[in-house]
Amino acid sequence: MLSIADVCGSQELPGLSARLDKLVYHHGGKSLPPDKPHAFVYFITILNESERVVTLLGRKWVLAHDDGRREIIEGEKIVGESPRLEPGEVFSYNSYHVTGGPVTAHGSFHGIDETGARIHVQLPPFKMAVHDV
Repeated sequence: MLSIADVCGSQELPGLSARLDKLVYHHGGKSLPPDKPHAFVYFITILNESERVVTLLGRKWVLAHDDGRREIIEGEKIVGESPRLEPGEVFSYNSYHVTGGPVTAHGSFHGIDETGARIHVQLPPFKMAVHDV
């Protein structure tokens, strides 16, 4: 299986990390489509503890559904921004995903460092599942 480094020629930058701070289930009721009745709001922080300035340019998510389907979502920017992080700075944001059933999310963020080298940081996988709702 190819890694993100094989595909885009980037390297993980030691000291750059991403974490899921909070995952909230939101019952959207009739505002959500019948095939995707579950909404999850997630809060993420990206921390630059490296010695380099980094600019994050985009993201890639692989959503593994419990029925075996995989969904890939990628794009430029992160919630409309290209955050520039000095050493010691953080970027926090929240977003959401709607689904019809349990999903495991694998995320990564990519960009460049101050030397122009391509870098990425991976977010540890997390499960979006409705428990006793």
